Amino acid sequence: MRPANEALLVIDVQNDFCPGGALAVSEGHQVVPYINEMMLDFRHIVLTQDWHPNRHSSFASSHSGKGEFELTQMPYGPQVLWPDHCIQGSEGAAFHEKLDTDRANVIIRKGSNPEIDSYSGFFENDHKTPTGLDGYLKTRGIDTVTIVGLATDYCVRFTATDARTLGLSVAVDLAGCRGIGLGDSLGEAYDEMRKSGVTLIEG
Repeated sequence: MRPANEALLVIDVQNDFCPGGALAVSEGHQVVPYINEMMLDFRHIVLTQDWHPNRHSSFASSHSGKGEFELTQMPYGPQVLWPDHCIQGSEGAAFHEKLDTDRANVIIRKGSNPEIDSYSGFFENDHKTPTGLDGYLKTRGIDTVTIVGLATDYCVRFTATDARTLGLSVAVDLAGCRGIGLGDSLGEAYDEMRKSGVTLIEG
């Protein structure tokens, strides 16, 4: 069993990010058994859940003349325009049915502000609006996290680098992650995580 100061952060293992979903990550469902097994070793488990309202500003459908996966500029910086996904209360937003959600101590929902996307489990994409996760970890005396989930090059990446910025010791277990792979987004994610001091565990 891991020490009491460690937590497992499980990022966005939701139907829309698994095969058949609106923003499917290749082999995304394959992380589920691995993550369920990992949960047995942690006292503290946090799940994050993408939770968008209809017509969210990160959806390509909200921008006339724009296509999915195009890059646009928002007031907070560059933003990839995604297919409509993880809409509040939808089946796509639900956790994968085989994920052992009963073991979670807390669920952090993110991306519910219609004007700002939220990749990270800690901050919205303006990099200053908190989700509450940092406060939760601090009150529980947690200073070390291992991160798994979907997708490696977006929500896992930003959660990991924000955790380092907040002073946490961070590892990403790549066997429990899968990526989207837009251009060289995976390579860029690995480089950025390493440079920020994240330990990448390669299975």
